[in-house]
Amino acid sequence: MTDATDATPFDAGPAPFDAVLCDLDNVIRIYDPAPLARLERAAGLAEGTTARVAFAPERDRPLLLGEITKAEWVETVAAGLVEREAGRLDAGRARELGAALAASPFRADEEVVGMLRRVRARMPLVLVTNATVELDEDLAALGLTDLAHHVVSSARVGVAKPDREIYEIAAARAGVPHARCLFVDDNLENVQAATGLGMSGVHYRAPDDLRAPLGFLLQGP
Repeated sequence: MTDATDATPFDAGPAPFDAVLCDLDNVIRIYDPAPLARLERAAGLAEGTTARVAFAPERDRPLLLGEITKAEWVETVAAGLVEREAGRLDAGRARELGAALAASPFRADEEVVGMLRRVRARMPLVLVTNATVELDEDLAALGLTDLAHHVVSSARVGVAKPDREIYEIAAARAGVPHARCLFVDDNLENVQAATGLGMSGVHYRAPDDLRAPLGFLLQGP
């Protein structure tokens, strides 16, 4: 059953949208948290501590807008960890944790990639992602440089989700009005921003969340 708070119902009938705008991280790209978690345990930190510090808006947003490099971001994360732990964590260990987060291994979810390749064959597909300037290299490492017709990266366009401008850029790249776009993201706030512009939305948690909205595109040979 569709939850009206985080998705748009999709009924049988004519195509409800003419383009798909899809997030990358935690939808298509899946990270392995295990290496960092081991380091956190060894440092006496709760798992997830480094990410909570790193993804605070004051540290994360400059990276996602292309204003600082990943190396500079790691330094801000290390400083934040040292401050948070009030002297219980030395700068060297904090820097190691920040670097491990930045280098977290990742893979593509092949089930989602398979569905999106079928979407691409039938309508515009645009990746809309809060990403670093290294996104092109990351997509190449994943073997996904040809997955989408267009890629809208926050670090390249200078605006990040949930700012309405990034959705407008993505719809323009697709060549489709807002009301004819489907937006997919694992972050509910980002989905709500898209639906507030008139788009259909899917709050993604697992591949099955895509089967109903994309069903008419997945049928046939």
